[in-house]
Amino acid sequence: MTHKLLTTLAIAGSLFSLPSHAYWTQTHQRIVEDAVAYMASHPSTTNYAQLVAGVQKAGYTMSQFTQALAQAASDVDNFDDTYICGAITGDCVNAPIWGTTASLINYTVYWHFENLTQGPDVHGNPYGGYNYSLLTQRGDVDDLAAAWLYGDYLDDGAGGLSGWFGDNSKYDSFHITEAHYRAGGYSTPDMYNGWEHAPFQPISNLLNYWFQQFLQTPTVQSLGYSMHADNAQPHHIWTTSSYNHYGWESWVDSNYQLLDDPNLVTQALNDVTPLAANASDIRPLVTQVAQIAYAQGGLVLSSTDTTDRIQVGRIMIPHAIAYCVTILNRAALRLAQ
Repeated sequence: MTHKLLTTLAIAGSLFSLPSHAYWTQTHQRIVEDAVAYMASHPSTTNYAQLVAGVQKAGYTMSQFTQALAQAASDVDNFDDTYICGAITGDCVNAPIWGTTASLINYTVYWHFENLTQGPDVHGNPYGGYNYSLLTQRGDVDDLAAAWLYGDYLDDGAGGLSGWFGDNSKYDSFHITEAHYRAGGYSTPDMYNGWEHAPFQPISNLLNYWFQQFLQTPTVQSLGYSMHADNAQPHHIWTTSSYNHYGWESWVDSNYQLLDDPNLVTQALNDVTPLAANASDIRPLVTQVAQIAYAQGGLVLSSTDTTDRIQVGRIMIPHAIAYCVTILNRAALRLAQ
């Protein structure tokens, strides 16, 4: 990656905690596990019987299925699918040098936002994803990342965009990853030529892509990928890497048992629209949960008070579980076919 005027050590010290996990690995897994457990304990109001039939038909036990599903939901943070290339060197990497040894950050995270502080984006989405130039909650971590990545571009394959001294493409992220998450919208490589104004696709498109992959060819992995509930993480809806982002995720991970009340999941299910039996587009559901995160989550951007965090957490974790239950209710019908 291009060397910037800011020193590596100064950047590393400030950005070492740049989050790649909107909710941490264990939190993502617990959300999915709780969704399956909720269905098991509420068979009359969910499609749990169909889910069990489909899982058994696929050759899994429910325990095996739940474990694999939860793992897949957390694996989305570790996709090796997004390479950013230096504006000068043309070297392409999937994570900044200060994070590669710590496994804390990966550029795939920039597909995990939906900016409800703005309206439609240049791709034609109702809400865009991470775009530094349009952030309304821009903080120190966002600014430092932009300083480091200024002018850098999304890898678009050999013969595409290049740095001053060459084109060392490692993975055609534009024609593979971005294309997967484009959802019929409009994109060009030049949109991603300069990280500071790159309009990353929103998480609604990511989750929808993987759910449609599941509907086409059902696998536990693709279904799990569609249950990566970043749409229920306020920082990823207000769209910022700053404002207590890392601290909130860490707190939720450590205090999850205070937040996942099944009674609150029942209430949360009343806030989301069930998917039709033939539904193939889950973007309205994703955004519906995101709107709840936007309405409730501003508090945890400004406050680290435990009472405030419990208040928001007992809204958003049950809604994350409810999101996954809603996905599973539709998926159960596909699995049972």
